[in-house]
Amino acid sequence: MHGRLLELDVLRHTPGGVPILKFRMEHQSEQAEAGGQRKVGCEVTGVAFEREARLLSSAALGSALTVTGFLDRKGRSKHQLVLHATHIEFETGN
Repeated sequence: MHGRLLELDVLRHTPGGVPILKFRMEHQSEQAEAGGQRKVGCEVTGVAFEREARLLSSAALGSALTVTGFLDRKGRSKHQLVLHATHIEFETGN
C-alpha cells in the first residue's frame, strides 16, 4: 500500500523486549472498476515491529511510504482491521 504517514505513536517495547510502533497512514489512488477509473482513498491504522518499528520511529509525518504486510483484526472480538507492516520503504523525492 502506498500512502503518506499521518500519525505515529511512541516507540514502545513488548514485555519480551521487541520494539513496537502504532501508526496511521493515508492512501489515495485511482483504480479500474467496471470499465472505468475510480478515485479511492482511506486511512489505515497499522502496527510495526522490530526493524520497521525502529525505521518508522524516526520518520517525519507526511512522508511518502510503501507498506507491505497483512491485515488482521484489532483484537479477538473486534471487527476493526489493522495493517501489520512486514516491510516499509520510504519514497524518495516527495
